Amino acid sequence: MEVVLLVIDQKAKLNVKGLFYKQLDQKNVYSVETKVCIENTLRKLIENDTSLSKPGMLLGKIQSGKTRTFIGVTALSFDNGYDVAIILTKGTKALAQQTYERLKTEFEGFKYDDVVQIFDIMSLPDNLTNYELDQKMIFIVKKQKDNLKRLRKALFETYPSLAGKRVLMIDDEADFASVGFTKTKSEIIEIKVIAGQIDGIRQELLRCDFLQVTATPYSLYLQPENIETRGFIFKPIKPAFTELVPVPKEYIGGDYYFKESGEKNSVAYYLYKPISADELVILKKQDRRRFKIEEALKNNKIRSLRQAVINFIVGGIIRRIQDKQEGKRQSKYSFIIHTEQKKQSHEWQEEVVTEIKEQLCQVAEEKPELLIDLVKESYLNLKQSLFLLDCFIPEFENVKYEVIQALRKDHIMITKVNSEKDVNELLDDTGQLKLRVPLNIFIGGQILDRGITIGNLIGFYYGRNPKTFQQDTVLQHSRMFGYRPIQDLAVTRFYTTKEIYDVMYKIHEFDTALRTAIEKGGDSNGVVFIQKDTANKIIPCSPNKIVMSQITTLKPLKRLLPVGFQTRYKSYISKTVEEIDKMVDSLVKGNDPVLIDLKDAISIIKKINQTFDQNDGEQWDVKAFISSMEYLANNIPEQHEGKVWCIVRKGRNIARVRKSTGRYEDAPDTATGTKNEFNIAKNIAFENPALILTRQQGSDDKGWRGAEFWWPVLVAPISTKTVIFTSEAQD
Repeated sequence: MEVVLLVIDQKAKLNVKGLFYKQLDQKNVYSVETKVCIENTLRKLIENDTSLSKPGMLLGKIQSGKTRTFIGVTALSFDNGYDVAIILTKGTKALAQQTYERLKTEFEGFKYDDVVQIFDIMSLPDNLTNYELDQKMIFIVKKQKDNLKRLRKALFETYPSLAGKRVLMIDDEADFASVGFTKTKSEIIEIKVIAGQIDGIRQELLRCDFLQVTATPYSLYLQPENIETRGFIFKPIKPAFTELVPVPKEYIGGDYYFKESGEKNSVAYYLYKPISADELVILKKQDRRRFKIEEALKNNKIRSLRQAVINFIVGGIIRRIQDKQEGKRQSKYSFIIHTEQKKQSHEWQEEVVTEIKEQLCQVAEEKPELLIDLVKESYLNLKQSLFLLDCFIPEFENVKYEVIQALRKDHIMITKVNSEKDVNELLDDTGQLKLRVPLNIFIGGQILDRGITIGNLIGFYYGRNPKTFQQDTVLQHSRMFGYRPIQDLAVTRFYTTKEIYDVMYKIHEFDTALRTAIEKGGDSNGVVFIQKDTANKIIPCSPNKIVMSQITTLKPLKRLLPVGFQTRYKSYISKTVEEIDKMVDSLVKGNDPVLIDLKDAISIIKKINQTFDQNDGEQWDVKAFISSMEYLANNIPEQHEGKVWCIVRKGRNIARVRKSTGRYEDAPDTATGTKNEFNIAKNIAFENPALILTRQQGSDDKGWRGAEFWWPVLVAPISTKTVIFTSEAQD
């Protein structure tokens, strides 16, 4: 008699040396952190009673390795008594195919050894033998009514023996089927039907554990106890446990796009390129009164789009030259234009980008001097970030030559993708969008962001309306997140409006706050939501009231300040500035920080707001600034309550816009080197917030209006507990 010895994890009685998990570990070389995550997830699934309303939660980041991790959980489950895995995917054929191809690749050896059977539920045969049914089974099922009906029939009618086996149900991209707060009535009904189908199947199975996998869990964690929307009542989904997918340092996500981008010694500093809202209007539909397409190469009304296309071409050429220099196979690159959902807009954008390409080809033949100017402008821009790397930078003449060759030989392909049929026809064998030529430009809407992997993305032109942003939707649009070579990042550029960028920045902070809370306190911890009520008091706020474009995240040493504003003219504000001078001088003597009363700080801020032009530049949410200062100054030990540290500096003359990047200046408190005001604030703001006031000359040559003004910065104290604040909530 053969004796099989199992290596058991004594704590959870898991077999961590079984056939499936061992081989996938060898194949993928899981890090220690990933193995801990996989094993903890299965351990908690076994220990907890999970369901659709109380699932296990595997929380990752966008394109950070969530699929790899839940496949590892699936393998480990097969070694520990589970026989069937049901993978629920978003409701697109493309994503279902991508998941199917990935699972086939991961379990390839087991499939050939007749140990595992893998099926897309819509292609499941109705004549499986007992030999096949005795193997481990993996079903890929779209979260769509017909797919779920087919799954139900398979489990309870065609192959009822499967219903008696132990099942692991994994809901991938779980946010898609969770409850949102701005859904239409028809969407709410559809979500309810799909969720009901999933839960009905789960309940009828003899033994079924439920795991949700997502990078955007906000509607799961942040829902109130009960939701009533247009007559429909939903019980909220609350995780039974949360396991965080480890994120290696090589991962490029929100920290890179919204934190490192403010550091001058980082290639991320050159990443973001602002575009005007007017340009997005032009790209919405054809209107010759606004823009004539034959002027595509000259008209400044689409200047950012033109620069984006040329930067992509030049950046891709530089990377291909670098590959060749290193003796590598030359990679193909991609660029996404995603501003609208309507097909009519995509067709117009395709016309515009095609016209840009054709005119570039024409000038390459007829007026090379114009092309040289455009390529050189792009080359010098990209060189700034490349220069920060210790890498080969090709000479301009070489780049110019290869750009001309790419135009002449048709190495640039423009593809409109605005339907599921389009995507399916464009996928490669792995389920990713196929890059057919060296430089690939994809134009489309929501279909491009539903989990589809797009390789070697070095350009993203984005313009969805922030007023309709939901957090999970916005982050899923972030196809530029993932594991990216640093050389690719040096030529990557992200184009969007300042308004959209600010909203995305806020969402990144929200995302970070939630993850930090979970890391520190487990799934029982959370983020506090607050708002002002009609009596001007700070009160708790239900998360479903949050308007994403109007949130402020408060956390230790968070800086709040107006950015992109413009002052009023000198004749209008000189008297007000003098009044501010007197108020400040009466409170603060010299350069040392002073504790001042909150009411005095508020008075100063209200006066400063009067000096800003309300009809020009980016608008300052002064209400949120003051409310945050009130909250930070009042929610501290009583002996320090109602006080704000004040740091004053005069004689500054900082520019409104940074020359190197074209972005608005956002650091008046760090412009003086290591002994800057922000560092001073960090050393004193332990319980009380710090208000930094810098008096600026506002010179014309610095982009201002020749009027002196005060620029305030609020710094949250080190002791701040993370909260999400909204000065305006939904009804």
